[in-house]
Amino acid sequence: MQRRDLIIIGGGPAGLTAGIYAARSGLDAVVIDKGLAGGLASEAPVVENYPGFESIQGMSLMDRIRAHAEKYVDVHKFETAQKVVLDRGISVSTDKGEYISGAVIFATGTSHKKLDVPGEKEFLGRGVSYCPTCDGFFFRGKKVLVVGGGNTAATDAIYLKQIGCDVALVHRRDRLRAEQELQKRLLNLGVKIVWNSVVEEIRGKDVVEAVMLKNVRDGSELELRVDGVFISVGEVPNSELARSMGVALDKDGYIVTDKSQRTNLRFVYAAGDVTGGVNQIIVACAEGATAALSAFNDLKA
Repeated sequence: MQRRDLIIIGGGPAGLTAGIYAARSGLDAVVIDKGLAGGLASEAPVVENYPGFESIQGMSLMDRIRAHAEKYVDVHKFETAQKVVLDRGISVSTDKGEYISGAVIFATGTSHKKLDVPGEKEFLGRGVSYCPTCDGFFFRGKKVLVVGGGNTAATDAIYLKQIGCDVALVHRRDRLRAEQELQKRLLNLGVKIVWNSVVEEIRGKDVVEAVMLKNVRDGSELELRVDGVFISVGEVPNSELARSMGVALDKDGYIVTDKSQRTNLRFVYAAGDVTGGVNQIIVACAEGATAALSAFNDLKA
């Protein structure tokens, strides 16, 4: 069993930043991440609103943040936290070992929200994707549909268009939620937008061949021939581990914190997208720093 001052679950922007601030404060901390560490930010085709970088790929930015963090704190990659128990300290069980600490930060982020339509699960990896930077290359010169209307969907559509895909975007409303700058780029690039429509079904034999769209206003249906479907309709919080130990969640499943990132349980904190609010890399980093400093102050009080 490893003993630490602070355990940080999740290695995205919030978790890695928390690790930096915790270690620099003098805490013996560890960051545990189920993957390579980087979170969904690694999937961003391009990031243009992180100060200091006019334009940088999400993967490149997270590589830099991870390398920075590893100069100060242990980052355990490909290790999944399975259980957290509050009892005379905090014990964390993972698929690789046991830890005990004085405090824990949940920086577990979010996962891609699913459409839950026929064909989505069946064609995952065979035309259905949630990550353009991971899979977009395979669709160069082919027809793809991006589903969603926010910044992420717009950024995904722009990226796919720029690498040579024939891109259409479908949105359930008559206007996008994306930033005006992104909307201008969509227009300039000639990305076709199908308004007031939702995906009813994803069709094909061995791979995706078409999608059935339904107009939410008049009920009409349209079959659109495509080779790929990139789904970008939001995220759901990875808060089950926190919930299981009694951490308070809001009605949407996000962890509730105060402005110091403290939860309802003593020595338990949360930071980043799992707390809801503004899902931006810079916000996650700020919350990670705040959570680490709060943990330090509480542990040393």
